[in-house]
Amino acid sequence: MRDFQQPERSEVFSSNGMIATSHPLAAKIGLDSMSKGGNAIDAAITAALMLVLCEPQSTGLFGDAFAIIKSKKAKGIIGLNGSGKAPMALTSDTLLSRNIKEIPLESVHSVTVPGAVSLFEEVADKFGNLGLKELCTQPIKYAEEGVVVSPRVSFDWELNSKKLLGSSAKFYLDSGRPYKAGSLFKAPMQAEVLRQIAAHGSKGFYQSDITTDLVSSLKEFGGVHSLADFENVKVQYVDPTYAELKDGSTLIELPPNGQGLTAIMMKKLMQFCNIDRFSAGSFERVHLEAEIAKVAYAARNNFIGDPNFSEVKQNIFLDDAYLEQLSREVSVGKLLNDNLEDEFFSRNKDTVLICAADSAGNAISLIFSTFHAFGSGLCSKKYGLLFHNRGAGFVLKKDHPNELMGGKRPLHTIIPAILQEKNGSIMPFGVMGGQYQANGHARILSNIKDYGMGFQEALNFPRSFYFDGVLNIEKGYKKDITEKLSKVGYTVQEASIPIGGAQLVRVDSSGVLIGASDPRKDGCALGY
Repeated sequence: MRDFQQPERSEVFSSNGMIATSHPLAAKIGLDSMSKGGNAIDAAITAALMLVLCEPQSTGLFGDAFAIIKSKKAKGIIGLNGSGKAPMALTSDTLLSRNIKEIPLESVHSVTVPGAVSLFEEVADKFGNLGLKELCTQPIKYAEEGVVVSPRVSFDWELNSKKLLGSSAKFYLDSGRPYKAGSLFKAPMQAEVLRQIAAHGSKGFYQSDITTDLVSSLKEFGGVHSLADFENVKVQYVDPTYAELKDGSTLIELPPNGQGLTAIMMKKLMQFCNIDRFSAGSFERVHLEAEIAKVAYAARNNFIGDPNFSEVKQNIFLDDAYLEQLSREVSVGKLLNDNLEDEFFSRNKDTVLICAADSAGNAISLIFSTFHAFGSGLCSKKYGLLFHNRGAGFVLKKDHPNELMGGKRPLHTIIPAILQEKNGSIMPFGVMGGQYQANGHARILSNIKDYGMGFQEALNFPRSFYFDGVLNIEKGYKKDITEKLSKVGYTVQEASIPIGGAQLVRVDSSGVLIGASDPRKDGCALGY
């Protein structure tokens, strides 16, 4: 039990329904849908549509989504991949011939076709109770009337406003300035988009005048997108990946093109390195986690791509004997190379997240994103839909598993997850935060499993993240730990923004629902 004299938040307990997400209004609208006869799946979808308005810097209708679902209407755990593909006319050769070596984050070439709306329709129709038309009702109302900007959203808006130019400035700046906390953000044209989705389902987005606006705007920016690229969008059912942890619980992630395998690899390596022999806030834990991240993210970068185009070497991420052998490369006082290539492995064998559950046995982890803050910064001319920049996840290296090809999905950072316990408890969870997400899954599970933290405590605890040559450390760590990390050889910097934002809902074996929400965001867990 937490110290009630400390300025922290408690877990939320309920018996009928629970939702956790990064904005309180989205959580409320989601919970309302459950009280009106909807289930956890309905709650997650309508909350996701609300977050388009509540957190426009993090997500949008022109985004991608993934979901893991436990539904009373189906057998087993269901995985859905709602990530979009590169336009058919775009290839790595196209860009290399223009002397482009890396896809710019704010380029039209980073814009893949969005898949989220197709996922929302499929999930609402197959696993919800209310239908997509009803789930759009409140988001339409708030798009017209406006949403009051919250503090964390305002912080992100200010930080990333310089990329909002042209049409983006018209729709997403307040008289040329970032929206401040307490100001009212309206999106009447997005209300029109939501009306078409409500009336016609995904066809109202992918085969309508909205599509014409999207394609014509992309072409103006120099894109090669076509109406056919949008007409052919369809969410893909995928078989989740199951990984047993040392206590007998099971971590469930989605297969590539996401980085769920990376999260599994990190958690397994933590086990094999016996990371729990060191205290939760110790130099040694941060150090080992950084080295494990180097290994796991290098494996991701070398081997993960769209499995429809090339085979993913899953044994590198899942084989316990191999991972135990690989863990011997990680030790206190040793720094691995920042750029681990294939040879290393051959020696050894800005995003929103909604978690919801209900008393009927439904549970969902849904993640939905435009990748970087405000995506590419580019926007459709008529309806003001921000274009995500997921295509920046491709590489332009020939014969690489993640090489850019027309009709191919890029490596994705966003990943939902579910943890199943031997006693029947189930916990949909996830972490927002771009590249951090795989590390975040492993860190939160380690906090709970290795260090015995409560669910809210596990989300509150300070974070670190090693990526691209820099070890970022949140303010919660003691100064001497930072000094030790510098002495061992890391480039250490205090995190300029909070690292990630997590949500979780636990359905206990007794049927009690427990929710926790990351204080790094404005959101909350709500139950009834």
